[in-house]
Amino acid sequence: MEWQEISGSWVYLPTTKPIGIVHFLGGAFVATAPQVTYRSLLQQLGQAGFAIIATPFLNTLDHLAIARDVLNRFETILDRLQRNNFITKGYLPIYGIGHSMGCKLHLLIGSLYEVERAGNILISFNNYPASRAIPFLEQFNNTFTLSLNVNPAFNVEFSPSPTETSELIASNYNIRRNLLIKFNNDTIDQTITLEPVLQQRFPEMIATLTLPGNHLTPLSQEINWQTGDIFTPFDVFGQWFKQGFSRDLSRLNQEILRWLNPFSLV
Repeated sequence: MEWQEISGSWVYLPTTKPIGIVHFLGGAFVATAPQVTYRSLLQQLGQAGFAIIATPFLNTLDHLAIARDVLNRFETILDRLQRNNFITKGYLPIYGIGHSMGCKLHLLIGSLYEVERAGNILISFNNYPASRAIPFLEQFNNTFTLSLNVNPAFNVEFSPSPTETSELIASNYNIRRNLLIKFNNDTIDQTITLEPVLQQRFPEMIATLTLPGNHLTPLSQEINWQTGDIFTPFDVFGQWFKQGFSRDLSRLNQEILRWLNPFSLV
């Protein structure tokens, strides 16, 4: 199996008939090349039988426009794969998986559009204002208002804003089954604010997991550290480094697969 670029997105198909389809959206500054930045995570899901459609995007302040664009591209690619018999027409469960900003985009899609999803997996959700999410934006706002002599109340913000996003999810989000994943060493995760909103909409349909790792764990790559004929101190460090990253990534992948297909790990 190899990655294929189709209509500006990246597709990874299993060698056998897919058991489901995953639409993946990554984090704000690593989403432009998900087939590289999330390679290990996505390929493991592909090797477990899921067709992966990873839609790259460039981050702007207009998150509504990004959500609409990634959904349109996903549906176009899915239709093309079906017409060319890469994916058999008929019902296959479709899951959304998002990391960081990708969670917000899947939440917007599920709140604004009538999409059929068997569920969403939301990893390391955050919904910060632009002033915190974008480095140096606060300084830019100050410089901009001074140089143009405009009202100091002027402020650059995402659309929708964090408050508007929360209100939209609370009133309109229509994907019933969700898995929320956070890591025990993630200082920018806001899953704690999302969980009660989803629990109120769909009681008993929301699962939350706290796993070892940090905000960058989904970006971890499998490291193929080969020792030489003589085991050196560098090999000790290399094996420790490999085991640490691989262990957290492996646990993440295992829990995702357990939720997607409980019988796959039996």
